[in-house]
Amino acid sequence: MGDDERRARLARRHAVAPGHRVADPVEATRSVVVLHATEPATVHLAVHARAEVPRSAVDHALEGERSLVRQLAMRRTMFVFPRDLLPAAWGSAAARVAATERTRLARDLVAAGLADDGHALLAQVGEEVLAALDAAPAGLTTTELRAVVPAMDVRADLPSSQVGPGRFLTVLGAEGHLVRGTNTSHWRVFRPRWATMAAWLEQVEEPLTAEAGYAALVRCWLERFGPGTETDLVWWLGATKGAVRRALADVGAVEVVLGTGATAYVLADDVEPEPAVAPWAALLPVLDPTVMGWKERGFYLGEHGPALFDRNGNAGTTAWWDGRVVGCWVQDPDGVVEVRLLEDVPAEGRAALRAEAGRLQTWLTGERVGTVYPSPAMRADPGDLTYPVLRA
Repeated sequence: MGDDERRARLARRHAVAPGHRVADPVEATRSVVVLHATEPATVHLAVHARAEVPRSAVDHALEGERSLVRQLAMRRTMFVFPRDLLPAAWGSAAARVAATERTRLARDLVAAGLADDGHALLAQVGEEVLAALDAAPAGLTTTELRAVVPAMDVRADLPSSQVGPGRFLTVLGAEGHLVRGTNTSHWRVFRPRWATMAAWLEQVEEPLTAEAGYAALVRCWLERFGPGTETDLVWWLGATKGAVRRALADVGAVEVVLGTGATAYVLADDVEPEPAVAPWAALLPVLDPTVMGWKERGFYLGEHGPALFDRNGNAGTTAWWDGRVVGCWVQDPDGVVEVRLLEDVPAEGRAALRAEAGRLQTWLTGERVGTVYPSPAMRADPGDLTYPVLRA
């Protein structure tokens, strides 16, 4: 499966080509398995890139019908999951993160002199937090929880880490006991009320086993991102090679050869050629799941990685033309969306990118979106750019 085949799959299956957008936030999320939620605005912007829906529809899916749920999981990253995929994460990727975070916090509590037995303090805080939330049906903010659970309100600076109230909540959230519920701020800033998962969802399914959970996640990933390499899956899952290899066997994945000659995997019923997709343009947000979905990104990123990712591997905004990343987008001080090209794009592509900039600007209604992950291309002085800026 060559690069053209992979780009056609991406365009259609990730719902980023305008002709293949989907109907609602849940479908938009399923198109890429899960949405990155490290930055609150990414969730809404990633849905907008894939569906013609207002921001209120995303909020309703998250807080009204609760068909989408925030969950710390792969690589200790916050994601938005379709509700029915949560048991797979709870048993596998989230459980792995939770175990690591619990061990580290217990150790750090002792190292900081805050407890003789870190695990005992963690158990005590967990029980008190859950009891406090059971008594508060509307949920509690972190500040409110600190007031009613004094045992969690501890702070210490260690050489390699910090201890604070949020780390208790991180552990409980990764374990699926708590959920970041109602947002007390606006869509670009997330300040949640915490709730128990049982209260938030009313009916909570049991976690899958680790093996079944990893298999379910790998199946979903292959449906949307395949073909992908073992390296891609180990990175995306934040799992071991052993766990990935077992999951690939469990789902019956088959090997294919990429244009680079590398071995990759697809599901056994997904080996037929993908129909070509007409040239398309898209503007994707910081940490978009399409950009972040593979470890080996050459087939769509080319040589632009250093300009579009920060030193820690976080992707900034991206501008796409015909299945490849060709630049990024920013907003000027007045909120006007500007596309910054990193390579020459034909007139058809420039027109399509301007149209996407206009669509995004209309949807933003003048609001400016900040980020703590600006890429070098986003930070560049406009006067230093090689290609003209495309404005909405």
